[in-house]
Amino acid sequence: MTLEDVRKILDAEFIACGELLHRDVKTACGSDLMSDVLAFVKPEGLLLTGLTNPQVVRTAEMADLGAVCFVRGKKPDKQTIKLAEAKNIPMLTTPLSMFESCGRLYRDGVVSCFECGK
Repeated sequence: MTLEDVRKILDAEFIACGELLHRDVKTACGSDLMSDVLAFVKPEGLLLTGLTNPQVVRTAEMADLGAVCFVRGKKPDKQTIKLAEAKNIPMLTTPLSMFESCGRLYRDGVVSCFECGK
């Protein structure tokens, strides 16, 4: 599945690095605890979160995540968007809740970042 597929499934829009819409997504996780993301998430996964601060981008960079999607229609400030673009980390926003977003992705074959590799 690509980020463009994710965009369609989640009724999302790109807010950074939309030119990377063909990047593959094999795993995803929903978390607002960046410490859990650093401890458990597999590289190149998609992070769904309600946090919109620059720390999300820093965490995505350190964890080698493929993209970040903000849930509940949240959008980060311009500083956070610029940081994501500088780090080549695609960002999307969806009006859906985290629960609905994770459910739709799971239904369509994306496995949890926490489960892959077990």
